[in-house]
Amino acid sequence: MKKNTIISILAILGIAVAFYFILQNNKKKNEEKVAVVAEKNTNVAVRTTLVKQEEISGEFMVNGTFLPNRQAQISAEMGGQLISLNVREGSYVRAGQSIGRLAGEKVNVNVSGAKANLDNAVMALDRYEQAYKTGGVTALQLDQARLQVKNARTQLQSANLQSGDTNVISKVSGIVNQKFVEVGTVLNPGTPIVEVVDISSVKLKVDVDQSLVSQLSVGNSVKVQPDVIEGALDGRITFIAPAASGALKFPVEITVPNSFNKLKAGMYGTAVFSRSGSGSVLTIPREAFVGSVSDNTVFVVRNNVAYLTKIQSGVNYGDRVEVISGLKAGDEVVTSGQINLTDKTPIRKLK
Repeated sequence: MKKNTIISILAILGIAVAFYFILQNNKKKNEEKVAVVAEKNTNVAVRTTLVKQEEISGEFMVNGTFLPNRQAQISAEMGGQLISLNVREGSYVRAGQSIGRLAGEKVNVNVSGAKANLDNAVMALDRYEQAYKTGGVTALQLDQARLQVKNARTQLQSANLQSGDTNVISKVSGIVNQKFVEVGTVLNPGTPIVEVVDISSVKLKVDVDQSLVSQLSVGNSVKVQPDVIEGALDGRITFIAPAASGALKFPVEITVPNSFNKLKAGMYGTAVFSRSGSGSVLTIPREAFVGSVSDNTVFVVRNNVAYLTKIQSGVNYGDRVEVISGLKAGDEVVTSGQINLTDKTPIRKLK
């Protein structure tokens, strides 16, 4: 019995050892297969194109953002509790329209007091003038009485002005874009109540390169292509900045009529400028850029390796972008597959 037990244990151990060696052998084979696959897949598949020297016409495009014609926060000129608000978000208001009112009981008391003081000063002046005729008062006393009337009248005017300040008046025409407070709020002087935005016309703000801004003038007609509307709109340059905003780009504003309020502040658009003549320009496709064109970063291919490269871009010609520095004609850049690349990644070019 004891002998049979030992033989069974040895048999089980032998089977276990055999299974162990089989599993180890299978693991080694799997690792070898994975290594082969990994080696085959180290090269990232991309599409590339060559940097070209091209003849470009005088038309060039610049992307920008639409701004409102005017935008203002309407505030109370005096402190007090807001007891009525006559507009809501989306309401249209006119310049000079009352949008709300503050509690004016204290102000009205001041007006009544100032009026009573003026009445008393006027009656005192009448008595002094009658007394002066009979020699009852001196000329100095009469002048002081006249000065008191003048001061009382000034105080009444001031109280009336403060009483008028309980009406909150909009200084601009436009649409109420945002409401900041509710009825019942106690406001400090200058606290914003609503924001009014005028988009009866909008301004497309773009940054134009130094090499091109000198060819533009205030009053020039410009075609504007909003991202959300088919077709181009007619605009006119209304502002050219006298100083660069950075990277030798100059802010330019193009005013576009917006009678139906289709364009909203914050939307994107493209300005199509025209310049005289044409020239030979070094260009790459817009899709070659990593991120946006303003990042000025591309992958340059050398010996089937992608190198992350910083360049300087120039004018945007739509689907192609001017290269000022960082590349030369004949260089190869990646146009598709950048999302899978990092600096010095081996690549495989797709046909």
